[in-house]
Amino acid sequence: MPYRLTVIGTGYLGITHAACMADLGYEVLGLDIDADKVRCLNNGELPIHEPGLEPVLRRGLDSGRLRFTTSYEEAGAFGDVHFVCVGTPQKKGEYAADVSYIDAAIDSLAPHLDRASLVVGKSTVPVGTASRLADRLAALAPAGEQAELAWNPEFLREGFAVQDTLHPDRIVLGVRSERAEKVLREVYEPLGDVPMVVTDFPTAELVKTAANSFLATKISFINAMAEVCEAAHADVQQLSLALSYDDRIGGRYLNPGLGFGGGCLPKDIRAFMARAGELGADQALTFLREVDAINMRRRARMVDLARELAGGSFHGCTVGVLGAAFKPNSDDIRDSPALDVAVTIGRQGGRVTIYDPIALDNVRKAHPQLAYGESALDAVRGAHVVLLLTEWQEFLDLDPEALGEVVATRKIVDGRNALDAEAWRSAGWHYRALGRP
Repeated sequence: MPYRLTVIGTGYLGITHAACMADLGYEVLGLDIDADKVRCLNNGELPIHEPGLEPVLRRGLDSGRLRFTTSYEEAGAFGDVHFVCVGTPQKKGEYAADVSYIDAAIDSLAPHLDRASLVVGKSTVPVGTASRLADRLAALAPAGEQAELAWNPEFLREGFAVQDTLHPDRIVLGVRSERAEKVLREVYEPLGDVPMVVTDFPTAELVKTAANSFLATKISFINAMAEVCEAAHADVQQLSLALSYDDRIGGRYLNPGLGFGGGCLPKDIRAFMARAGELGADQALTFLREVDAINMRRRARMVDLARELAGGSFHGCTVGVLGAAFKPNSDDIRDSPALDVAVTIGRQGGRVTIYDPIALDNVRKAHPQLAYGESALDAVRGAHVVLLLTEWQEFLDLDPEALGEVVATRKIVDGRNALDAEAWRSAGWHYRALGRP
């Protein structure tokens, strides 16, 4: 392999990218300022749950092609291509993205770039960030303009991150020179024949935010239809099914329920709105405010449905909650609709017990005031109302009869429209779901 790679930042994106590039045969050095995380990664211990990632990580470590450090000096000396994968969370009290971590990464790396090198941003950033960082990189690096920037947005789905890295549906390269394009084409050559879009910085930055905004809009559209269906006594599941047969619309991301969450979609659409406002194009994205509002209303409606089944008040009511992660196959609880609902019910007087197959440790740290079960049956034991909030396969496979034996009353709200309503009703359950009669 002609290039040695570094990966700056070891969150979901960074760990996955580093491990997968090592799996493709590259020598890779991952960097994080968290010494404990670096030590764990060098021991093959993942700080996140991502299906299929641990064996890829261990293969890289065992082969000697992958290791992790806290030293920017070492990274600068080691790498020819430096991928920047740090987080850009939402600013506290604002819609805008916090780009301080990516600024700090560039400021820390640049002084150690004394030869021709390519720094590749993969983080999701407000449009215009790359141009600013390219100038800063050239000003701070001893190599000057030989330390070049490119922008290469990621399109990973949590739960499918390894697959999406090794078998991407497209690669977007935002570049300013033929050299940068050539280097990145060569770096990604082992992936095979993947559609590649070569463009400028602002377009590359916009691709990710536009994609996330479209997906969020599609999810909120079907949840808006769920609101109408509830008012009209229609069935949003059947509505969604009928729409899905239209190939102009399709069925993906048309699943009505509790809405989207996690560390990407909510903060990315808010940052997109904020940046559009700064550019004077805020009217173009005013619809995203309603997309966000619809999404948040689903959480409130879930609490209302649970309260209805509880008899109008949560006081003295035991609520069994199945699911805390924002989606199945993840331990991520950032902006999780499931956790938001559980915490809200707890605040309103409900005795909440939560079970999640993977995310329980993260939830315990964040909300020690809640109770936790060691299994689904444990979580719903003695419950007056059961809530399905994350559609783990384990929950979809539950036996309604077995669950009915341990609850106080057979009442369930399906927050993901994932269960077989007739099977649960046949087992004597009062079954409710968002957007359904």
